[in-house]
Amino acid sequence: MASRTSNHSGPAPAPTPATTPSASQHRSGQSLAKGAPADARKVGVVGLTAIVISAMVGGGIYNLPQSMAASASAGSQIVAWAITGFGMWFIANTFRILAQVKPELKNGIYTYAERGFGTFVGFLIAYGYWVCNCIALVAYGVMIMAAVGYFLPQVFGDGSNVASLVGASVITWAMFALACRGVKSGSAINVIGTIGKIVPVLIFIVALMTVFQLGVFLEGFWGYAKDGIALSFNFGDVMGQVSGTMMITLFLFTGIEGAVVVSGEAKTQSDVSKATTIGFVIVLLLYSVVSVLPLGVYTSADVAAMADPSMAAIMQDRFGDVGAAIVNVGVVVAVLSSWLVWMLMLAQMPLFAARDGIFPKRFARQNSKGAPSYSLLWSTVVIQAGLVASHFMAGNAWDVVVDISAVMCMPCYMTCALYLWKVAWKEQWPEGVRFSRKNGLATGIIGTVFALYLIYASGLTYLLIAAVAYAIGVPLYLIGRKQAKEARAAR
Repeated sequence: MASRTSNHSGPAPAPTPATTPSASQHRSGQSLAKGAPADARKVGVVGLTAIVISAMVGGGIYNLPQSMAASASAGSQIVAWAITGFGMWFIANTFRILAQVKPELKNGIYTYAERGFGTFVGFLIAYGYWVCNCIALVAYGVMIMAAVGYFLPQVFGDGSNVASLVGASVITWAMFALACRGVKSGSAINVIGTIGKIVPVLIFIVALMTVFQLGVFLEGFWGYAKDGIALSFNFGDVMGQVSGTMMITLFLFTGIEGAVVVSGEAKTQSDVSKATTIGFVIVLLLYSVVSVLPLGVYTSADVAAMADPSMAAIMQDRFGDVGAAIVNVGVVVAVLSSWLVWMLMLAQMPLFAARDGIFPKRFARQNSKGAPSYSLLWSTVVIQAGLVASHFMAGNAWDVVVDISAVMCMPCYMTCALYLWKVAWKEQWPEGVRFSRKNGLATGIIGTVFALYLIYASGLTYLLIAAVAYAIGVPLYLIGRKQAKEARAAR
């Protein structure tokens, strides 16, 4: 295990939770008989916001100072966050608008793609979202064992030995068992987990403010030349640095769709919109401050050379072992709670795709808790295989995971922006929604352009890797379509 750490054509549309009861809703008669209203099992604004924040704020934030400093100076980082904030706002706004304009589409990313562009595109988005996030969860296993290794170095070392592989595997299957309990139990845990992961970050910010020096921050604000001379602003140099950070910032914002993916479990679609906005603003502020604040204490070169997770290295250097311990505890909490959220979200994709007949029908299975047990099982198998493979990777497993996950996720976001563009341009705009047609059209166009820019910035190598990964999944589509055709013929 690597030591680096750091995040309609075809069949009729499948019934969504709005029209067909889930496994848990099938039991609603029994539940109501016991006096438990159905709405009590729904997730409100607080729970949905926690899902959005926890899905985005994983362990990656704890290595954010080093990750950003390796590519960009203080000034270039500020530009990068401005561009990312602007672009990702339109991605976030895409989900906010679609949640109100198309409230009947309960599974967000997948159903937007399938309803807008047909079954094959829907399959590619469902499959791509599922696989890229399974790959990302492999990094969580690497990351958490490195953090635990800080407390038990004699057992886990730097998180790359066999004991670490075993430990990560145990956690993987424990998360599978917990996810099988259903979304509501996950939401309750996630509120606690979100608080647990944010507190160490806030402590880091406050602590760094006490040693921040403006002179250090402004020195080499736009970077240094190879001979060590501080550079002045140059658009080409700055944008080159900014491009080097785009996959990092994109990976960190993966999860912005969190509340929409589980919107079928939300009390209202208005809650989905509010949670997406609140979560986005909080996370953007956290990321920006965490990445640039250390540059008022160290040079960007010093931060870039720090061990992972760099936040812990900074705290240990300035505040001793207690500071490092706080951060590493935060890493453990962040990974565990984010892991659960992603298990819950990514398993929804094969479930809904199987209901629509474009994934093998077994993926539509749900257990007595209403959880997509078969999809969760195969998600866990894919993660486990990735953990084993990462054990034999040399040093750069985290970097590869970040880049592949990010570039595979962007088609998912781009498709949603395109769908909003299509709805605003061609379809009747519903009355009573807070967003105008012009707002929806502008959001869809800008979101699409931003997504295309990020795909371009990822580079040809990772685009080819992503293309191969998507192609590998096509047999699943063919099996699902064949089974759906046979089911129609048997009626």
